Amino acid sequence: MTTVAIYSLKGGVGKSTLAVNLAWCAATLSARRTLLWDLDPQAASSWILGDGGQHDRAQALFSRDVAPARMIAATGIDRLDLLPADASLRDLNHLFREIDKKRRLRKLVSDLGEHDYVILDCPPGLTETADQVARAADLIVVPVIPSPLSQRAFAAVERHFGGQVPMLPVHVMVDRRRALHVEAMQRHPDWPAIPMASAVENATARRLPVGAAAPRSPVTAAFTHLWRRIERTAG
Repeated sequence: MTTVAIYSLKGGVGKSTLAVNLAWCAATLSARRTLLWDLDPQAASSWILGDGGQHDRAQALFSRDVAPARMIAATGIDRLDLLPADASLRDLNHLFREIDKKRRLRKLVSDLGEHDYVILDCPPGLTETADQVARAADLIVVPVIPSPLSQRAFAAVERHFGGQVPMLPVHVMVDRRRALHVEAMQRHPDWPAIPMASAVENATARRLPVGAAAPRSPVTAAFTHLWRRIERTAG
């Protein structure tokens, strides 16, 4: 089983979009049994792939030793399961500090052996949850908008994790008409890139991965390219 975390210091960088579409790639393109575990109390991934119901129980996985398998739900996509988030995760950082188990998340992930890939949609910030993610993941994918502040945030992430786990930065929301975006991509030509595209917003409005809603779109091709890179990197 391979664990891939989608993480950023900043919010609003398309983290959940990456998580949903990479999980779709793993399940559909690679035919792998995949679990998307939403750890963000905003629950964007859960809204896209879930049943739309309101829940308040996600924290029980950490606070009451509830087995993750009891909360896993099937999605409408073959081989793709969801462990949904809800607002109860808003105090997850405090809970991790309180229980004082540095590898709590890693232990829970290890109990999910029936899946080939676990994709973690992580909340933003350099927090205790981020440290737990670094101990649990085989690879951290970091979305980076080609802008000075977003790149500065990625540099802070690199310093914080200090080589604990392999990281793959990805340029997201790329608009090649903008000079700053072009310059940023020229500085890092080896970083994968996901273009800004209306197909992403349209798919989200339909609560679908882009590959299901617009299979021939350029952004679907970009997600596919990124996924193949992750397969080669993380195994």
